[in-house]
Amino acid sequence: MANCNSCPSKNNCNKQATCTIENNPNNKIKNIIGVMSGKGGVGKSTITSLIAKTLNKKGYKVGILDADITGPSIPRLMGVKDQRAFSRNGVDIYPIITKENIKTMSVNFLVEDESQPIVWKGPLISNTIKQFYKDVMWEELDYLLIDMPPGTGDVALTVMQSLPLTGMIMVSVPQDMISMIVAKGINMAKKLNVNILGVVENMSYIECPDCNKKIKLFDGEETENFLEEMNLDLLGELPMTREIVEVTHKGVDEISEELEMTLKDIVKKIEYKIDKH
Repeated sequence: MANCNSCPSKNNCNKQATCTIENNPNNKIKNIIGVMSGKGGVGKSTITSLIAKTLNKKGYKVGILDADITGPSIPRLMGVKDQRAFSRNGVDIYPIITKENIKTMSVNFLVEDESQPIVWKGPLISNTIKQFYKDVMWEELDYLLIDMPPGTGDVALTVMQSLPLTGMIMVSVPQDMISMIVAKGINMAKKLNVNILGVVENMSYIECPDCNKKIKLFDGEETENFLEEMNLDLLGELPMTREIVEVTHKGVDEISEELEMTLKDIVKKIEYKIDKH
């Protein structure tokens, strides 16, 4: 049964009249943000992890729900791989907590061998996402980030329809920014009345090591036109650097001052968008 009193979207949700969202009364989550991409390989999970750590450094209580059931990477990125989630009463699941006190939940915490594939059909995957929201003891959180699989399939539909989202962040790379790949995800969110907070463009440019000049490989004017046409804001641009490649392969740890400043600016815009909405 829906419980609006424990819902982060109470009094600010278009689903109230026909709400079927199930909430755990033990959880008090202020903001739920989905992180989505049109296709794989654009750094969506890496950006989810970087935003989570930036929010955490600002003093917020943060959690990450890894909704990429068949391709989970949050445990590795957050430095908690090879750990197992547990239940104290056979019902509630307790998330894995990182050294920074960020709560995380992933299907990899429930399997013996994380290298084995998850061979599940759509309905089972969708039910798992709902359980990760409802049955996990997130308790008090300022932000719960949902790392979604690429595309507009079952998981995206489940998250947008069954979870009380505060908003959605789209992650893209320059060559996809003006294509139908990004437009599909944006239009799906709009059709389901999900607030799109903006777009993060990954691999946006490279920086010359000698003169520090930013070099864009794709036409930035076309990106600006696309964003204007879709009525979206660009939250930030991340460069193509060895540092981010290392983050992707080895997990999020210490980052450079320049990257940290970029992420702080992205988070600041996210906060403003949420407050404004």
